[in-house]
Amino acid sequence: MRPRIVILLWLFYDIVFFLISYALAYFWRVGWILSSDLPFGPYMAVAALVSPAWLLLLVSTGAFRLMRPQGTLRQFLNLTYVNAVGAALVVLGFFFLYDEFFSRLLLVLAFLVSTLILRVWHLLYERIARSILRRDPPSFPTLIVGDTRESRRLIELLQKRKNPLKPVAVLDGRGSPEKEISGVPVLGKLDRLDATLNELKITHLIQCSDLEQSLNLLSACRQHRITYLLLPSVLGVIERDERVESLEGWAVTMVRPDRGVGKGFFLP
Repeated sequence: MRPRIVILLWLFYDIVFFLISYALAYFWRVGWILSSDLPFGPYMAVAALVSPAWLLLLVSTGAFRLMRPQGTLRQFLNLTYVNAVGAALVVLGFFFLYDEFFSRLLLVLAFLVSTLILRVWHLLYERIARSILRRDPPSFPTLIVGDTRESRRLIELLQKRKNPLKPVAVLDGRGSPEKEISGVPVLGKLDRLDATLNELKITHLIQCSDLEQSLNLLSACRQHRITYLLLPSVLGVIERDERVESLEGWAVTMVRPDRGVGKGFFLP
């Protein structure tokens, strides 16, 4: 329930801040008055009219995925692109409804203000959402399979960055002498898998070792309707620049050779 509320609030306030941005751009351009040359009411009505299409485009970029960091360059470019399209939609909507074109400077200001405000808002809301989702009981209790160097680094990273996936237990196929890893209890071997999944209401399982147990773990995840994740290091891929791509509809893990800056842009 919490994740749905978090997403709905995020969507709602994105619309609110989008409209606030256009209102601020209007008063910045014409002054703190209601201009007769560009009526505030019709201008904001068009912005409100196109805001659902703008939000739908933003959703299509994956901006609201709870696991995706908001501080990346990719997220910033996605937001910039969507706000540019939003500004264009406002201009087109105003032209078709009122058969006139308004200030180009106002259009630029609206684009810049909306991009800045929404960028700051997304960074802030990411922290708020992660704090809410990690409160006990966490929304996404996560089981880590394997006590390895990679799993320890992963747990530390998830804890440090307050990722929505909150590790609540560790199981190791060979047995681990440790009692806990970065505050996460080690509950034993994989013979406790079903009990752990049921008792802790696990929503995500991350396999970090025990490649031979992959089918069993995947089967258990499907049976309990749990999301299964696999670290590439389990398969011996430790380059850290691997990506999951689609090859004619088939998911494949891709590791590109180092071709230098720009050389791999036009190559498959």
